[in-house]
Amino acid sequence: MSNHLEDLTAEWLEFNGYFVRKSVLVGKRDKGGHEGELDVVAVHPHTKHLLHIECSLDADTWETRERRFTAKFERGRRHIASLFGGLDINADPDQVALLQLGGGPRTHVGGGRIVWVADFIADILTGLRTRSPDRMAVPSTLPLIRTMQLAAQPSRKRKLSASLLPSDAAASTVELQAIAIGA
Repeated sequence: MSNHLEDLTAEWLEFNGYFVRKSVLVGKRDKGGHEGELDVVAVHPHTKHLLHIECSLDADTWETRERRFTAKFERGRRHIASLFGGLDINADPDQVALLQLGGGPRTHVGGGRIVWVADFIADILTGLRTRSPDRMAVPSTLPLIRTMQLAAQPSRKRKLSASLLPSDAAASTVELQAIAIGA
């Protein structure tokens, strides 16, 4: 089962010409079940770039992440080639940990390179900024990327219209969120 970050990642790769598989169960066990799941695996048919991305919104320690991503990326290296059987691909995947939280000078974890979610989102917005929805709309089959295309467009000079929510409803929502997080 995928989450929103996996869905966004898969859509962005598909938009950029990759064949994508998400939430792929691998390593079928004799007595049932699977060894694990690969979040996003993609291959570009022209460049033959094979990409394995593990998405994480965790707040784990680097030690815990190192163990977890080492296992995930090892599992990926063992099973990815079979996921694209019949295609001429490089069997050595480019492995990425797409992380929301953390920071510092780290560039790798578990043998894969780190990409920060904030940088990933900025890359998407930069890539979509010059694509006018009027003339070069992202396909409706990629709803997350299509929404980001709208957000990436420069604001037009016009009078601000009314908010979708009445001002008192928007304020109530902010107050409820603050209560929910204990602020």
